[in-house]
Amino acid sequence: MKDNRIELADVVRRFQDEYVTQFGHLMMPSQKKALADIAACRTAQMGGHQYQCRDCGQSFWVNHGCRNRACPACHGRQIRDWLAARQAELLPCDYYHIVATVPEETRHLFLSDQKFMYTLFMKTVAGAVIDLTSDRRYLGAAPGILMVLHTWTGQMGYHPHVHLLVTGGGVSDDGQSWCEPPGAFLLPVKALSRLIAARFRDALQKARPDAFARLPRKTWKQPWCTFCKHYGRGRQAVVDYLTRYAFRIALTNARIVDMDDTHVTFKYKQRETGECRTCRLTGVEFLRQFLMHVLPKGFHKLRYYGLWHPSKRDLQQRARLLLALLGYLRLADLVLIADLAGEADRTPQDPGAAASEECSPACPHCGSRRVAHLQERRRGPGP
Repeated sequence: MKDNRIELADVVRRFQDEYVTQFGHLMMPSQKKALADIAACRTAQMGGHQYQCRDCGQSFWVNHGCRNRACPACHGRQIRDWLAARQAELLPCDYYHIVATVPEETRHLFLSDQKFMYTLFMKTVAGAVIDLTSDRRYLGAAPGILMVLHTWTGQMGYHPHVHLLVTGGGVSDDGQSWCEPPGAFLLPVKALSRLIAARFRDALQKARPDAFARLPRKTWKQPWCTFCKHYGRGRQAVVDYLTRYAFRIALTNARIVDMDDTHVTFKYKQRETGECRTCRLTGVEFLRQFLMHVLPKGFHKLRYYGLWHPSKRDLQQRARLLLALLGYLRLADLVLIADLAGEADRTPQDPGAAASEECSPACPHCGSRRVAHLQERRRGPGP
């Protein structure tokens, strides 16, 4: 029952020495750690547990995952736990999807000073959305915003952009009513794009004048917001969004189709046509492009703003009460939500920060899950 698929860990083990020889002096600590963790993922080095199958009698080891947020093999259980805890934040309202991106001319600045530039961009976009929605022409209230940073294209090119899930409503300033957009759209894309560009320009010029001076004037005249569209309504809209955007990483194991002594081939979907294509890169170039998307240590790619900010718990409860009074939420559900909120307080806000554990392993020899635990092996060199 051995799985012969090629995984990212296989690529790392084969090409990391060559990559470090060429580019090790340029690597961030988080990139070095990602390579080391992924190479050791689910090996004896990580430690694990030994089991014996009650059906076929064979014993086997289940090694721990590396738990690195850049590893495509370590996101199963923590994503499920994180999703369950997020149920407390869901509101039975309309949701909108906004995408904001940075012009090509700025990408070298983002890559050279990632933590600062990513944070500045995310705060700028959130502030622009909140200020526009506070205008009575659009909403007249602060919505809830869940924002996630992506930095890649399908071919693993460097393309920083953010996806926003925005509630189609918010609590009025006096706290007495739930406000909704007067029309079919939430915000005008062109106005939002201009506001993001202007605010980011001013903030960058103030905080990093040298970096600002290296950018051409046309940088601030290009689209910074690509679209704002209605995404759906209610709980399922949020779950669909989280599954599609919040948990993505630059590359999944399923996309790697071939590897030889010098090259790696992976598949991607062409955005314009939806056609599936393949890209073949040298092993070193493959790792270089992958590591561009490993975020700096301590950086949170998923953030909450507006009504969903952690400091707005009282306002969130007010929103649920108002929606219940409007018939969008049953009053009995408020008790359940309060219990879920307690669970959410104990769950990391970023799913990448959660732990991954092995649970109910299947016997690799016969597939049975009737297994008995024999012993644990601590992290370190194993037998």
